[in-house]
Amino acid sequence: MFVKSIMIPKFNTHTVQSADKVKIALDRLEEHQIDGLPVLEGEQYAGIVTRYRIYEEFFLSGKTKEAFLEETLIADIATHRDVYLEGGEMFENTLMSLRNFPLLAVVDKERKFLGAVTRFEVLKQFESAFGMNRPGVRIAFTSVETEGRIARLAEIAHQFHEHIISLVTFDETDKLVRRIVMKVEKKDNIDKFIRKLEEHGFRILNIYEDE
Repeated sequence: MFVKSIMIPKFNTHTVQSADKVKIALDRLEEHQIDGLPVLEGEQYAGIVTRYRIYEEFFLSGKTKEAFLEETLIADIATHRDVYLEGGEMFENTLMSLRNFPLLAVVDKERKFLGAVTRFEVLKQFESAFGMNRPGVRIAFTSVETEGRIARLAEIAHQFHEHIISLVTFDETDKLVRRIVMKVEKKDNIDKFIRKLEEHGFRILNIYEDE
C-alpha cells in the first residue's frame, strides 16, 4: 500500500499559514484535539507546527504567554520544512518517521500541499493488517524457510475452509526459520486444523482467541 492510499486530502486537513500568529495554531490544535498542523504559504508547503514545538519555544523565549502567542509568527517556529512525502512511498516505511512525530505532509513536485499522513492513520493500517478489530483465533507458529511453505499453508487453510483474516510473517533475514502469525475465524474444527499444521511441520508457538 502506498502513502497516497492513506493520505488525508488537503480539503480534510487542518492547516495554518506561515504568516499567522502562533495563537491561531494553538487555538486550532486545541479546537480539533490534534498534535500538529501543516504550515502553508498560500498553497505551498512551508513546514509543520506542533503543540510540543509551541510549548518548547515559549519556555525558551522568556516572554509572557500573551506576548509569545500574539507576537510570534508560525514561520518562526515551524519545523520539517524540507521533510515531506510525495505519495509514492510504501506506507509502512513511514512508521519510523512518525514514531515520535504526529504527521508528515504530502506534496507534489512543486511543493504544493496535497494532504497529510498522520501517525494515527498509519497505526490504523497496521491494526488492519493484524486483523485486530475482528474476532478470531490468532495462531503463532514457525516454519522452515523453504520454497512453497506459504502456499502449503494456504492449501491446508483451504482444505479446512478456514477464512484467513490476517497473515503476517517475521524474520525475513533468517534463511532457516520464519515466524508466522495467522488469524482465522473461530470454527469448531480449529483443533483439527492446528493438528494438521503440526503434521506438516509447522511448529505452534501460541494460540490466542480475540473476542
